[in-house]
Amino acid sequence: MEIEVFALCDAAVDYQGRLSILGIFDSIFAANIPAVHPQCSVALRLRFSRIEEGKHKLSLHIVDTDGRLIIPQLDGEFAIQLQEPDRQGSVNLVLNLQGLSFTTYGEYAVNLAIDGRELGSLPFWVKQSPA
Repeated sequence: MEIEVFALCDAAVDYQGRLSILGIFDSIFAANIPAVHPQCSVALRLRFSRIEEGKHKLSLHIVDTDGRLIIPQLDGEFAIQLQEPDRQGSVNLVLNLQGLSFTTYGEYAVNLAIDGRELGSLPFWVKQSPA
């Protein structure tokens, strides 16, 4: 299993197996704290081999610099099934997030685990808006 795309973005959609992404970012600017980011998405494209066919569990954590969850853990399931004679396939996953609340400026991360194994961590920052 390999991550082909793991991005925090303004919006994403899976359309007939095509992952469309709008506005990848790693910084959120806020004039004041606490701050609420109205809407964003986590876009994923995972590549699987035939031996990995079947159901898989996904867990997503969004944490602050101290590792505290800023929203409850997001859990889900997805299935991968390959068509003959394909030896590999991919799956697109889009997780839409609304109303993320940040109590401090600083570093945060989106952590991804599949089947209980951490596959990636995507850092991002909440920064004070320039004057």
